[in-house]
Amino acid sequence: MSSKDPVQLATDLIAGDRRALAQAITLLESTRPEDNEPGNALLAAVAPNAGQSIRVGISGVPGVGKSTFIEALGNYLIDQGHRVAVLAVDPSSALSGGSILGDKTRMEILSRRTDAFIRPSPAGRTLGGVARHTRETMLLLEAAGFDVVIVETVGVGQSETAVAEMTDMFMLMLLPGGGDELQGIKRGIVELADLVVVNKADGDLAAAAGRAAADYRNALGFLHPRHADWEVPVATCSALENEGVTEVWAVVEQFRDALTASGELQRARAAQARTWLWDETAEKLLEQLKSDPGIRKRISELEDAVSAGKTSPRVAAQELVKHFWKNVK
Repeated sequence: MSSKDPVQLATDLIAGDRRALAQAITLLESTRPEDNEPGNALLAAVAPNAGQSIRVGISGVPGVGKSTFIEALGNYLIDQGHRVAVLAVDPSSALSGGSILGDKTRMEILSRRTDAFIRPSPAGRTLGGVARHTRETMLLLEAAGFDVVIVETVGVGQSETAVAEMTDMFMLMLLPGGGDELQGIKRGIVELADLVVVNKADGDLAAAAGRAAADYRNALGFLHPRHADWEVPVATCSALENEGVTEVWAVVEQFRDALTASGELQRARAAQARTWLWDETAEKLLEQLKSDPGIRKRISELEDAVSAGKTSPRVAAQELVKHFWKNVK
């Protein structure tokens, strides 16, 4: 990790130094104990300049065209004077731990724009595949002047809940189809959506996309929206043909304006901060538990017992916690 003072690093990234921004993200993603305190100092230094962006989570099944859509949307927003950051949470290689998909290579035009910043981030082994430090990275991006932050997830799964809890708006992208296809989508995922977008509404699929959108609108009528002041709309677009993308963004702006006016956006971010607090607390306690020299041997013994079926994970977990607190006291 760079030896640059974290406060100076913050000053440089706020001034627009892209190299400083990349170094700052790397510092926060570091798992080295010696980088913990500098990372804390960095976050404290950027905090006054963070929080001014619109945070959009985007998900959908593989092949729905998320990256194509994000590139089209990002280029449009930059042309309108925005600065756009994309955090693409990739599956991680089991061997190296690195990103597999490499979204930066799939957004070639956007990645060359000076007002865009794309960061493929390996999901690692965190719950749902969402990179643990995505929240902190968003703060750095906002401090660096990016007013639109997009978090793209790997697909429909557990990660969607985590992304919905760290962004302002959650967008679910779907393929043309409907009826039976709707049954294959987990109801919980649909309930998270603040906006449903049917992509690939072009060529032979245009009519199918329209029918799918109508099916989804009918289905959403039976679900409760996440926000009292927002009825979830269904839009169609063709990211490949760059049609309907500006209309989708107009809906995002309507969402932001409606929830800002009602105070719901501020309340949602406060709730997200509390969730972040407890997520970090659980992670830190787990790290301390695993690194405690007095309990390491007992961990190994209980792991063997669980593997052999001699005890249940629940009983073993309770034993670990008891043993840990005895050592702490």
